[in-house]
Amino acid sequence: MSTHTITMVLSLATACLSAIQPLNPNRLPNTPGLHNVLRITDKLLSGSVPEGDTGFQALQKLGVKTIITVDGAKPEVERAKKFGMRYVHLPIGYDGVPAEQGWRLAKAVRDLPGLIYIHCHHGQHRSPAAAVVIKLCLDEKCTIATALELMKLAGADPRYVGLYAAPKELRRPTSADLDKITSDFPETAPTVGIVQQMVDIDERCDNLKLIQAAGWSVPKNHLDLDPAHEALLLSEHFIELSRATEIKKKPQAFLDMLHQAEKDTRQLESTLRLEAGPTRLVGANQFFKASQASCTRCHAQFRDVPQK
Repeated sequence: MSTHTITMVLSLATACLSAIQPLNPNRLPNTPGLHNVLRITDKLLSGSVPEGDTGFQALQKLGVKTIITVDGAKPEVERAKKFGMRYVHLPIGYDGVPAEQGWRLAKAVRDLPGLIYIHCHHGQHRSPAAAVVIKLCLDEKCTIATALELMKLAGADPRYVGLYAAPKELRRPTSADLDKITSDFPETAPTVGIVQQMVDIDERCDNLKLIQAAGWSVPKNHLDLDPAHEALLLSEHFIELSRATEIKKKPQAFLDMLHQAEKDTRQLESTLRLEAGPTRLVGANQFFKASQASCTRCHAQFRDVPQK
């Protein structure tokens, strides 16, 4: 056999092995009912919300004993129990991982038994951010660079600056610090209701009005307001609101206006990421006006008049 032939055979063998082996040892393949599953530590996995019995069966096969959700939605506690797993609900937002909640999450992973699976909705943004905070809290050898790489591997969008700031701003707790935290971990935390969601939406809209008044740039009196990021967080508020149990009972017209407001706000965010100029200015005004118009129509039809 010629040298050329041997080289070709070896190349084909290498290609075949690459095709059947996972590209990254952190990512778990073949997990039906789950998405974006990463192994963060020997005790901690991160991923998406389990989808029906299929998702919970996949977790059971992986050996998971405890599920921690950082999502705002109410977890399926009874379904988890059906498959021999416990739920813990410690939600966070898209704006970051509060220090106290980060330590509570670390305490839960440190003290609760068995393999633990932490999830948000899609398993790309909040759960990997929470997972790397946990890793940093419990593993003194873990570096911030490693934590950020794990977030990128999960697909965490760098536009969520608060989530990416969490590993950098973390003050690592001592074992004594974690010992002081309560071990009473709730199966279901109080979820954010429609009223609070509306308050949060109004606050983001007020921030965007300040940004608009400053020519769609950072207001001089509010240097903490990043235009595109405020639009991104507003769109996430609309998405979270659409997932609320009470909202699903609303008329289709309500849902249509909510989805349209979210769509226009996403367009606003994309426009605000353009370079400064007439296109950015005109587009931002257009999409913000459209988003606000959906809210105004919805309020006029469903909030400001008695409902039968």
